[in-house]
Amino acid sequence: MSNSNRLARKPIAIAITTLFFTPLLLTTTSFAAEQQINIDAPPVPITGNPLGVGSDELVIPVSVLSGRELSLKRESTIGETLNGSPGVSSTYFGPNASRPVIRGMDGDRIKVMQNGVGALDASALSPDHAVAVDPLIAEQIEVIRGPATVLYGAGAVGGVVNVIDHRIPKESLDGLIGRAETRFGGADNERSGAAVADVGNGLFAIHADFYTRKTDDLEIPGSAIRRIKANDHGDHVSNGKLVNSAAKSDGGAIGASLTFDQGHVGVSYSESNSNYGTVSEPTVKVDMLSKRWDLSSEVHGLDSFIQRMKFRMAYTDYQHQEIDAGVVGTTFLNKGVETTLEAGHTKIGEVSGVFGLQTQNTRFEALGDEAFVPSTHTASQGLYFYEELPIDRMKLSLGGRVDKFNVKSSGGGVDDKFGEASAKKFTPKNLSAGALFSIDENWSLATNLTHTERAPTQNELFSNGAHVATNQYEIGNKNLNVEKANGLDAQIRWKREKHSLSVSGFYTRFTNFISIYNTGENVDGLREANTIGVPAIFTGMEAQGKFRIYEGVGDLNLNLRGDYVRATNQDTGSALPRIAPMRLGAGFDYEFGQFGSRLDVLHGFKQDRVDNNELKTDGYTLVNATASYRFKTDFRLEVFAKARNLLDQDIREHSSFLKEIAPMGGRSLLVGLRGEF
Repeated sequence: MSNSNRLARKPIAIAITTLFFTPLLLTTTSFAAEQQINIDAPPVPITGNPLGVGSDELVIPVSVLSGRELSLKRESTIGETLNGSPGVSSTYFGPNASRPVIRGMDGDRIKVMQNGVGALDASALSPDHAVAVDPLIAEQIEVIRGPATVLYGAGAVGGVVNVIDHRIPKESLDGLIGRAETRFGGADNERSGAAVADVGNGLFAIHADFYTRKTDDLEIPGSAIRRIKANDHGDHVSNGKLVNSAAKSDGGAIGASLTFDQGHVGVSYSESNSNYGTVSEPTVKVDMLSKRWDLSSEVHGLDSFIQRMKFRMAYTDYQHQEIDAGVVGTTFLNKGVETTLEAGHTKIGEVSGVFGLQTQNTRFEALGDEAFVPSTHTASQGLYFYEELPIDRMKLSLGGRVDKFNVKSSGGGVDDKFGEASAKKFTPKNLSAGALFSIDENWSLATNLTHTERAPTQNELFSNGAHVATNQYEIGNKNLNVEKANGLDAQIRWKREKHSLSVSGFYTRFTNFISIYNTGENVDGLREANTIGVPAIFTGMEAQGKFRIYEGVGDLNLNLRGDYVRATNQDTGSALPRIAPMRLGAGFDYEFGQFGSRLDVLHGFKQDRVDNNELKTDGYTLVNATASYRFKTDFRLEVFAKARNLLDQDIREHSSFLKEIAPMGGRSLLVGLRGEF
C-alpha cells in the first residue's frame, strides 16, 4: 500500500480508538451518578440437546451465539461469523463464501443445518460455493460436538453447526414481536438490512422476514498476491482491493403455524439469492438461488411410553451458476428432501432419551464444459438414538446411529471423462459415549468417546476435471471405503458467580482419512490433486474463560481464549493440508448503564508445519473493537460500531484454499442500528 493511503487511514485509527474509549470517559464523568441498567436476556434453549437441559448440565461440548452477542459478531457468512471462536476457523474463499472448519476438519465432516435439517446446498462440494443460509436472519447459531451429533447425520466427526431462524413459530404468541437491523461500512462497504416479525392470536402465528446486502470489492492492506506468480491463479495484481469480491444478496421467508398446549404444526417457504465474485477468477460471477419449503410438527405431554413426537421435513431446490463475462459456463443443481421423525420416550428407570429415523434423497447435476463432478443421485436412511442417565453427581450419555447410503453416478461428461454409470453402497455406523461428573458446586469434568464412520461424497468418489476455483485438477477415487475414526474428548469446567473457565483436549485417530492431496504434477495448467484415504491423527486443545475483574462504575470483564490443532498423515509423518495455526486471544468487555464497549486481540501464530506441496503462512495479530449504546425506548434501540483489524495487518487464513491470493479485509469501521419490539 502507498504511504499516502496509509497516512489517509491514520484519522480512521484515531477515530476508532476514540470510539472505544469514549464510553469509559463518559461513564466516569457526566454519567457517574446515573443508576446502572442491566438488561437480562431470557435463557436460550439449546436445541443441540434433545432433552432440553441448560448448558452447564450438558455432557456434550456445545457453544451458542444468540441475541445481542450474535448481532455484534455477525459477519456476511456463517464461516466468518464463527471464525475466531475456540476450535473454529473457516474455509475463507473471499468475503462471500466461507464454511466453518472445526478442529481442523471441514467439508462433509461439518454438518451445516437449518433448524436441525440439512441446508442441502452445494457448499460442501467446493469452497467457492456459499452456504445458502445468511447470518442476517439467524436468531441463534449452535456449534455441537460429541454424542448429540448423531441426531443430525452420519459422519459429523468435526461437529454440527445448527442455524436457528424460527421461521416456523413453535410457541404460542398473542401479539406482535420482531426485530430489525441495518449496517453500513466495513472493509467491503457493506449496506445491509434485515427485518423479522411474528404476529399471533394465541392459537395461530405468522412469521415474516426479509434481508438484503450489497458490498463492494474488499479493501485489503497491500497486494492480494503473495509468493506465487499472478498467472498461476488469475490476474490479482491489485493493491488495496481484492478484485471481484463485490456481492449483492437478498432473501426472505414467510411461515405460519398452529400452536396448542401440547405442540405445534407449521410450514414455511423461503428464498435466498446471491450474486458474488468468485475471487479466484476475476471475470467469473456466481449466481445462486435456493428455494426451500419446511414443515415442522411436534406434540408432547403424551400419556404413553412415547411422551413426545417431533417431525421435520425440508425440500430444497438449489441452483448455482458460474457466469464468465456474461456467459453461463457451469451450472450446479441440487434438489433434495430430508426428513426426521423423532420420539422421546418416558423414563426407563432414570434413563431419558430419544430415538428417530432420518432420510435424505438428493439429485445433483453439474452441467457445462467445466463440470468436474458427474450428475449423481444420493439416498440415505438412518436410525439413531440418544440416552442420558444421571447417577448421583454424574451424568452418562450414549448416542448411536446406523445409516445406509446409495451413491449413483450417471457417468458420461465431456469426452466421457466420468466413464460408465456406477453406484456405490455404504453402511456407516456411529457410536458416542459421554460422562459429566460434578466435582463440587464450581468444578465439573466432561469426557466423550466416539467412533465415527462417514460415507464418501459424490465428489470424493467420482470427480474428474478442472476445478478452476481451487486451481486444481481434481481426481476422485471410486475405490474409497468408509472413513473411520475413534476419538476422545475431555473438558474441565469451572464456574463461580461472574467467572467461568473451560479447557478441553481432543485426540482423533482415523484409519482412513479421505482428503485431496496435491501430487506436485500439473494437468492442463492446474495442480493435480488426487483423492485418497490415509491413516491420520488429529490432536489439539481449546480454552475459553471469562472473569469479572472490576465492579463499581460499570462492570469490566476479562475474556481469554485459545486453540491448537495438530494433524498428521501417519503414512508420511507430514502435516495434513490447511490446518489452522495455534491462536491465543484476550479482550476486555466494559458496560455501564446503556454503554458497552469491547476490545479484542487475537494472535495467530505462523503455520510452518505444512504438507509437502503447501505454502507456509505468516503469523498475525488481529485487533478488533466495538462500542454500543442502548436507548431507553420501548423498541430497545441500540446503535453500535465495529472496528476490525485496527493494526491493518495482512492476514491469511491458512485453512483457505486461496490464502495466497485472498487476504482478510484491512482496517475498517462498520456502524449499525438494531431494535426489538
